[in-house]
Amino acid sequence: MEWPTPRYSRNSVNRAGRLLAFGPRGDASAISEALDALANWRACHGYPINTFQATLRSKLTRLSCDYLVVQRLKRTPSILEKLRRYPSMKLARMQDIGGLRAVVETVDHAERLRADYRESRFAHELVADTDYIAEPKASGYRGFHLVYKYCGRKTAAYDGLQVELQIRTRIQHAWATAVEVAGTFLNQSLKSSEGPGEWLDFFELASAGLASLEGSPLPRRFLKYSVPQLKSMIRTEEERLSISEKLGAFRIAFNAISEDPHRGSYFLIVLDPELKEVSVTTYAKSRLEEASRDYAYTEREISEGTASQAVLVAATSIEQLRRAYPNYFLDTRDFLDLLSRFSLGRGIAI
Repeated sequence: MEWPTPRYSRNSVNRAGRLLAFGPRGDASAISEALDALANWRACHGYPINTFQATLRSKLTRLSCDYLVVQRLKRTPSILEKLRRYPSMKLARMQDIGGLRAVVETVDHAERLRADYRESRFAHELVADTDYIAEPKASGYRGFHLVYKYCGRKTAAYDGLQVELQIRTRIQHAWATAVEVAGTFLNQSLKSSEGPGEWLDFFELASAGLASLEGSPLPRRFLKYSVPQLKSMIRTEEERLSISEKLGAFRIAFNAISEDPHRGSYFLIVLDPELKEVSVTTYAKSRLEEASRDYAYTEREISEGTASQAVLVAATSIEQLRRAYPNYFLDTRDFLDLLSRFSLGRGIAI
């Protein structure tokens, strides 16, 4: 198959990012060209991501545990939001436009996978390695993030593109999913610590409880509390905010699936939380360029200010897609089950 290649210089990509993030927005043709540049730059990350996922699967096989691997191209609204949060950032140097995620069973598996990357010979340059398990984010987010700069001998067109690898346990993944689902319905970026304080506080508290299940460090604000105190606090806040009822009511099912005659490899997910509808279009691996064009077109069609979302991801099957991205199906069952088991003192295998 032919992979998308860069059609714009890095300077042009950076100018496009500045225009789209900060304006002025009066010139429709300039905006259209900037959107094309961003879409092409994003699509070009498909090749290095595909290269990295083969290595990732090989390393995970050696761990002998249940795992999920998925890959995604960052959503345009998320790209622009990040540029606005960090005004000095250049689009051509954004490190997580192309992302891989590995979800494993336990913290031990996550640590072993991270160590495998750090200790093995790898053709690509490690530019960042952040441990959000030993030191959770203030929001409560936990996981490992490794960022690599692609170095290709035969594919110089992609040299310098960066790929972010996220490594999470299934418990950490369930928490992160619930944060995204709640953020979708509140139309707030909770994962960026934006939104109602009571919801942000609850998820940080929930992270502390789930961290204790894994025997991992808690967010700093909760280090002084005992496990019984955490359980009591979670029960109180869960009841006060009606967390189970609200998150449980969000879940929806497929309303439309466009089947590809070949085995699906790429999936374009479009979520309308107001209508509680999600549609999924599948694309064979050879149709990445078409999928990327449809992704860009769909994003342009979504009205600004709405909670609707589109994302292009890769997975081996619809079922794996649902397990890896339950947030796009507004499914928080795993999180609610874990929270209940912790706060009610039930045992859980981790």
